[in-house]
Amino acid sequence: MNATAAARHADGSAGDADYGRIGRGYASYRRPEPAIAAQIEAALGPAGTILNVGAGAGSYEPRGRDVTAVEPSASMRAQRPAEIAVAIDATAEALPFPDRSFDAAMATFTVHQWQDLDAGLREMRRVTRGPVVILSCDPALVEAFWLADYAPKVLATEARRYPALDHIGAVLGGQVEIVPVAIPLACRDGFNEAYYGRPECFLDEGARSACSAWSFVDPAENAASVERLRRDLETGAWDARYGALRGQPSFDGSLRLVMSRPA
Repeated sequence: MNATAAARHADGSAGDADYGRIGRGYASYRRPEPAIAAQIEAALGPAGTILNVGAGAGSYEPRGRDVTAVEPSASMRAQRPAEIAVAIDATAEALPFPDRSFDAAMATFTVHQWQDLDAGLREMRRVTRGPVVILSCDPALVEAFWLADYAPKVLATEARRYPALDHIGAVLGGQVEIVPVAIPLACRDGFNEAYYGRPECFLDEGARSACSAWSFVDPAENAASVERLRRDLETGAWDARYGALRGQPSFDGSLRLVMSRPA
């Protein structure tokens, strides 16, 4: 077992984002999107026992299966619904389980926050008999989103934090497949690209707080970004450039699913 002891924030958050500070309303904005959940469940296959690492508020944990959740942040653990498993206080880099304990493992929107990515991925593979499924973003595509016109430092921060998908696959090993994840127009999970056709959502401070990249940018810079967007929405400039997105059923952005199955 990896005995790595990562430095943690006051609420236990073990990555670069302090969810004790920014995560209090997270569950209200980061709800599971059914289309994305279905793709994750299909990737997990028939696994009966599933480990969810960096589980947060439990958004994409398959219901009706035996799920063990690991989440270091007390603030996030407190937001988990009563009907799902209580999360274990532990980090990806030092999972407290014997080898090959689970049929499958998953991690959604979390690997970019781990202090030691490779150690965490190796731990996931160590404790898992079958597929390991990672939902993340392709850093090469993050800044292609229109939000870069208004909040370039936010997307630059995201691009810098997300690890290369090929590297994730290489560390996990086995048979690796990387597939795009389409984002529906009314996506319930409020990550940045989820608002591709609903730009007004970025005027909501809570929505921005639920996307951790905003917390790494100076508040004055963020305020200026929001004001630029507000002005362009009021004048119609945003719609003149991107208005077609308001009726586009889905968006193919940077969201990807990395699936590793034993060879």
